[in-house]
Amino acid sequence: MFKNYFKIVFRNAKKNPLYVFINILGLSIGMAVSILIFLFVQHELSYDTYHANSDRIYRVSRNWYNLDGEVSLHLGHVAPPFGPLIKSDFGDQVEEAVRLFNTDLLIKSGEDSFMEDGFFFSDPEIFQVFSWNMIEGNPISALNESDGVLISENMAQKYFGNSSAIGKELIGEVQGLTLTFQVRGVFENVPDNTHMHPDFIATMNPVIQFFGGLEAFMQNFGSNSFSTYVLLKNGYDYKALEAQLPGLIDRNMGEAQAGIPMSKVTELHLWPLEDIHLYSNLDSEIEANGNIDYVYIYFAVALFILLIACINFMNLSTARSSLRSMEVGLRKVMGADRSRLVNQFMGESFVMTFISLVIAVVLVYTFLPTFSDFTQKQLSLNFLQNPEYLLGLIGLAIGVGLLAGSYPALFLSGFSPSKVLKGTFKAGKGHENFRSVLVIGQFAISVILIVAVIVVVRQLDFMQSKDLGFEKEDIVVLPVSTAIIENYQIIKDRLLNNPGINGVSISSRVPSGRLLDSQGGSAEVNGEMSQLDVRIADIHVGHEFVKTYGIPIVAGRDFDYQMASDSSEAFILNEAAIRDIGWSSPEEAIGKKFNYGGRNGFVTGVMKDFHFESLHQPIVPIVFMITRERERANQVSLKIDASRKDETIQFLRTEWASLNPGFPFEPIFVDEGFNRLYESEQRVKTIFTFFSALAIIISVLGLLGLVTFATEQRTREIGIRKVMGAETSNILVLLGKDFMKLVLIGFLIAVPVSWFGMDSWLEDFAYKIGISWTVFLWAGLIAGIIAAGTVMFQSLKAALANPVKSIKNE
Repeated sequence: MFKNYFKIVFRNAKKNPLYVFINILGLSIGMAVSILIFLFVQHELSYDTYHANSDRIYRVSRNWYNLDGEVSLHLGHVAPPFGPLIKSDFGDQVEEAVRLFNTDLLIKSGEDSFMEDGFFFSDPEIFQVFSWNMIEGNPISALNESDGVLISENMAQKYFGNSSAIGKELIGEVQGLTLTFQVRGVFENVPDNTHMHPDFIATMNPVIQFFGGLEAFMQNFGSNSFSTYVLLKNGYDYKALEAQLPGLIDRNMGEAQAGIPMSKVTELHLWPLEDIHLYSNLDSEIEANGNIDYVYIYFAVALFILLIACINFMNLSTARSSLRSMEVGLRKVMGADRSRLVNQFMGESFVMTFISLVIAVVLVYTFLPTFSDFTQKQLSLNFLQNPEYLLGLIGLAIGVGLLAGSYPALFLSGFSPSKVLKGTFKAGKGHENFRSVLVIGQFAISVILIVAVIVVVRQLDFMQSKDLGFEKEDIVVLPVSTAIIENYQIIKDRLLNNPGINGVSISSRVPSGRLLDSQGGSAEVNGEMSQLDVRIADIHVGHEFVKTYGIPIVAGRDFDYQMASDSSEAFILNEAAIRDIGWSSPEEAIGKKFNYGGRNGFVTGVMKDFHFESLHQPIVPIVFMITRERERANQVSLKIDASRKDETIQFLRTEWASLNPGFPFEPIFVDEGFNRLYESEQRVKTIFTFFSALAIIISVLGLLGLVTFATEQRTREIGIRKVMGAETSNILVLLGKDFMKLVLIGFLIAVPVSWFGMDSWLEDFAYKIGISWTVFLWAGLIAGIIAAGTVMFQSLKAALANPVKSIKNE
């Protein structure tokens, strides 16, 4: 039976090569794109599911409320006491709790030194919560040792080669502290599909000592830097536990100001482990997360392209129905019933689909490395490791075969043999209308994707070109050490002597970072000191920070070295802070008393609002103060002369080698930092652009096939019209008007659908473009020109043909 189907397919290929080529190429591209995107989607949905108890692991997060009830900050990290308190207070529900503290460390081994960002300090219970396999060593005993550290396979190879790492020494340096570790275990590399990738897991003891010992550590509810996870016992509902956490807060933290319970100021939440990657996206995360919205978008694009390819198959199969009507009539006369004919045509569909699948798999293997690099995921189509992939591909082929072949099979098998053999058969109007609907759907999808490309490109251009309110160009940021902070003034003067450096300042955070630090305070409003009822983020800076970044001062003055009190009493706020505190204008705020974080002083300046964070976030209230705590100033910003950029960077490389021996020189430019904030949107733009082009190509292939067939069917008519004096332009209009009408209807359908979709996408941005009518105009023009060009190309061939030959051949 299948042998017969193959014969028929190959005979049709010989007779109608263009038809078969278009169908197979369209289906191959559609399935290849779908397989690539489905691999990406499957990878995104698999995050952290490899843990044996993933359905019972929850991360603790913490948010804060303003007095008006609005959430001002929501962190994926919490203070150190919460993990142990949750376990001790709810031991009947919580099986285990573990805390992790992640920081960048300079790791030295012999002559080698590397800055490592995968360094985690942890409680010993970590391997009882997470399913990471040990190769050597016991994690519980190792992390109970005061110098114990576990390292991944990759790090063992990196630092010790093929020799055993157990018992070897590693030196760590951070914030002027030198820590000596002994490798007491090696664990398997953490899989790619996880929301954190530790390469080092060290004992928590150094962190506890840094915070002043265990007693101070367990009383510190302000240092929210710890990723905390709880493993619930079987059968317990995490929502029920979450509902009891306000009581835990009130028992251990007491009341806020004015007798308000602390649970009304701050809350704890539980996040299912498997939801963290795609759903949390909180103000602090261990690593950048994915986004479930983009998973839906990519999945929809894959379905769109696959649907367009199937539409092509249906359209071309039914359009060429008259060529097979005699075959159907003869088969029915010879005794074939409709079910047998349906099986035959479905069999032909499956043959073409499986041929397309083979080509699609070849395309996937060809482009998968490029696609993996683009998505920054370790994607693979390995049938040995994942036999379910083979079943998935077979299911895909069957689904496509059914979708693409069902209507043509039912349509072709329904021909009346008497009408066919008499030559009176004609496809019904309903079938023609159905084909028209399919063409409309194709071009509606194409226009939707074109609109998406235009909107994404315009939003990215807007974000990258928008005036952020300060001079972000040519500012390079470098990490500092304790030695640099202690000798900052001398080092700063030395740097400023270089003609390529125009400004130097230190700070706790720099623009393009997140504003995560805040403290409580009060302000003089209407002659009285009032408690701040809004969150104001704080930035600890050097005296030249405002000048280095070119931030405009709209009232008052900048920090001044000559004013000794500025180091302890001066505050500069942005306009957003002035409004939220309750002052009527920046000028009114100048000279007002302002107490913040235990520091008492006055408002000496107000700076114009500027975008410290990405345009996803609104401008929030900020207070700037001169740093007086060494650990607060961890970055130095340098304004360099653009005309001397290369030589200045080389100068800094040499200087930093002497100032920070052993530390790698890794400069970060602020404008590049802002661009990195929009990498997800950049990938969406590329995805939409590339796959929109593929969707249009597939649509054009189908349209080309339909136009080719239409002109073949009307060859005699065209010849007669030309003999009767019709111009070429008349023939072009005759052949093209019906197709262009369908494209226009598709455009009209696509406009409201694409507007709704892209308006929803733009809701993720606090600052965004509007969707103007020109977006749809351009999308319509692009789709219309491509369709018109396709129709005109084939119609022109028919219109220019010799009418005598056309009539004679017919």
